[in-house]
Amino acid sequence: MILGVCDWLSTKTNFTAKNIRILFVLLVLLGGLGIGFYFILWLVKVLSGE
Repeated sequence: MILGVCDWLSTKTNFTAKNIRILFVLLVLLGGLGIGFYFILWLVKVLSGE
């Protein structure tokens, strides 16, 4: 939603953007890992030029 990571990742996988967002929220609640994964995936998205 903020950086477009969930929509981008949903086009690369067979998951919907809604399910990916739920996964990120659960990871944030379970120790804050979702924030790190989100920014790493954002960097991959930006560096890949998509």
